[in-house]
Order: sequence, then structure tokens, then C-alpha cells
Amino acid sequence: MKALQKINSRFVPLPIENVDTDQIIPARFLKATTRDGFGKNLFRDWRYENNDESKPKADFVLNQTQYSGEILVAGKNFGCGSSREHAAWSILDYGFFAVVSSFFADIFKNNALNNGVLPVTVSEGFLQKIFQQGNESTLSIDVAAQTITIDATGDTENFELNPYKKTCLLNGYDDIDFLLSKRETIAQFEKEKV
Repeated sequence: MKALQKINSRFVPLPIENVDTDQIIPARFLKATTRDGFGKNLFRDWRYENNDESKPKADFVLNQTQYSGEILVAGKNFGCGSSREHAAWSILDYGFFAVVSSFFADIFKNNALNNGVLPVTVSEGFLQKIFQQGNESTLSIDVAAQTITIDATGDTENFELNPYKKTCLLNGYDDIDFLLSKRETIAQFEKEKV
């Protein structure tokens, strides 16, 4: 995984509530066993007419060139529905390293953290301030400080992050990498117990 310490980027606004994992990545695309290639099908049914890539829906935000960035800002209750890990894979593969919302489904939140996508939970008021920004506006996320800032206004809010997952994100560790990073400590413990 890529280490995440700070993200400063424009953002893509998706002010839709209750976005479920089937809307994020439709079930018909879950046949692959590797994480690659899921980004092209992110929000597939919302992006294209009749599932035809040659017919992008002009009113959907991912098809609008004025929006870009490494941060997706979504409405309340993002990632509800099934527990498919592919939702986090598709978000990361598309190029988003953080998703901001006022509420995440627990399973999606854990899947995102396990795959190097930072879910940032903010207050509803702060979320609305982000949505009020123009398409050139940027956000700054500091993983170590656990803060998110609207750069144009200076408004900042803290977010919660599990200390273990924070360590993993800051170092680019998955669960196995974390254990391997503790190899010497584990070896020393075993020596002392013998």
C-alpha cells in the first residue's frame, strides 16, 4: 500500500446520501480476483447510459472535466449495503485516496482502511461547507494530526482514526506488513520467554 501522511488535492463532490456498495461497484463486475481494473467501473450505472462507455452521462460528476482530485466528498451514509471489499478497491483504483462523508457504514470504513483508502468522518455542517466550495477548491488532510482543512477558508475539523490503522496508513502497511515490521520485537520477546 502507498503510505498516506498528507493529502492536498482538489476534490470530487458527490452530494448523494445512502450510496451503497452496489452503486459504488455493481455486482456484475465482481468476478475478478485481483484489485486491478475496478476503477473503470466505479459508479458504472451512474456514469453511462445503458452500460455503454461510449455514452457517458453528462450530468454525473465523474464525467465532468471541471472536477478532479484524489479526494471524493460524499453525502451521509456512504458505503452502506453489502460488505464487498471491491467497493474500496474501485475507489482506490480510480485514484481516490480519501473519501469524506458525515457517516460511513462500518464495514465499508474497515474495508477502506484495510486497502489504503482513508475514510474521513466530518460533521454534517463541515460537509456542507465543503460542498459550498467551487470546483477549483482544495482540501488538506493530515493523517498524523487527524485534521481536514478547507484551504480556501481555513476551516479545520478533527476526525477520529483507530491508532492501529493510523500507523498502517502512515507507513503504507497492510496487516501482514505491520506484523513484519515488529519482527525484531517479537524475536526479542520470544528470547526473553525461553
